Amino acid sequence: MPMFLRKVMTGSMLANCYIIADEETKEAAIIDPGAEGEEILKVVRSNDLKVKYIINTHGHMDHIGANAKVKETTGAKILIHEDDRNLLSSPVKNLAIFWGRVTKSPPADRLLKDGETISLGHLEIEVIHTPGHTRGSICLLVDNRLFTGDTLMRNTIGRTDLPGASSTMLVQSIKERLLPLEDGIEVYPGHEEETTIGREKRNNPFLQE
Repeated sequence: MPMFLRKVMTGSMLANCYIIADEETKEAAIIDPGAEGEEILKVVRSNDLKVKYIINTHGHMDHIGANAKVKETTGAKILIHEDDRNLLSSPVKNLAIFWGRVTKSPPADRLLKDGETISLGHLEIEVIHTPGHTRGSICLLVDNRLFTGDTLMRNTIGRTDLPGASSTMLVQSIKERLLPLEDGIEVYPGHEEETTIGREKRNNPFLQE
């Protein structure tokens, strides 16, 4: 099924926000609106999209910072894994306080669990729970595209020196839940450039042990 896809790099941490939509129905989801809410909404308006969901791959401030702006403007529902729900409203838990900020998001409208599907027009988004960077980190599989947040990135993995993180759990999540996917699956990470599952299998130094 044809899918609209745009990336907007947001905030001082250059987090990747992805706008995806079913090209036929124009139903859209915004994955990780971390900042630059108006820039994200420009893409929505210029392509006549109907934003149904805001989906957070996890609850850190650089991935949720524009939730409120986007929700207020579009009426979209906020979706996050149940284990990260408490990060949305707490600048301490979402780490904003450590950067001198007070980032808060409205509460989740829907709590996600591993294996469930989010329907977006004719598109089906599969939720894959990949704890490690945070307890409630998820990846989102849409056809041959995988949105990985801060779980898996090009040649690296997410930070595990933060509260609630575990390097053992993160590597286990990637090896058990992501690497079995087809090598050609395109990976769209929360920071830096795109990659593929096959490339990370071969080249990612954190996954070679």
